[in-house]
Amino acid sequence: MVAIIEPFEKYTKKYEDWFLKHKFAYQSEIRAIKEIMPTFEKGIEIGVGSGRFAEPLGIKFGIEPSRKMAAIAKKRGIKIIEGTAENLQIKDCSFDLALMVTTLCFLEDAAKAFSQIHRILKPGSYFVNGFVDKESKVGRIYQKHKEKNVFYKYAKFYSVKEALDLLKNAGFKNFKTKQTIFKTLDKIDKVDNPKDGYGEGSFVVIKAFRQ
Repeated sequence: MVAIIEPFEKYTKKYEDWFLKHKFAYQSEIRAIKEIMPTFEKGIEIGVGSGRFAEPLGIKFGIEPSRKMAAIAKKRGIKIIEGTAENLQIKDCSFDLALMVTTLCFLEDAAKAFSQIHRILKPGSYFVNGFVDKESKVGRIYQKHKEKNVFYKYAKFYSVKEALDLLKNAGFKNFKTKQTIFKTLDKIDKVDNPKDGYGEGSFVVIKAFRQ
């Protein structure tokens, strides 16, 4: 876990600069999440990073193990709970929405993390998970060059089927998916219109129901 967190401590500015350099990809991801995200009263983002997603999506709480990233998120108005997805120091049934964006690939134990998220959600609420599909164009590029990428060097990418299986095993049901990012990042020159389903877009959002 230390190896995974270290780049976010060391290359915080590089992380922030990605969103400026790839603003249309970032806005496309936000749009896809907004289209699938349910209404909620109390939401939390697991792996909130610098708050780039929580802030525009109206989520006020975040879990984050990197202190430098958490400090930026705090400036964006996010209340930070230090920790990891696998060991959430949160009471059962505390939230009615959990969000995770591009964090799945950095989890040390995805099955345990999803079980923890299921535990902290109220019955009848949702877990929304956005990630890069390993079988997509961008996913294949990331995997091919992961050793040269300071953030993805230790990442483990997942297919949509693998993510759905993890969610099912954790007790989630009634899945809906959205997809976006239909070109490689260097060719995106406008905000994409999200589509239902998966298989075309590199960024997939799954909404899962906590019964």
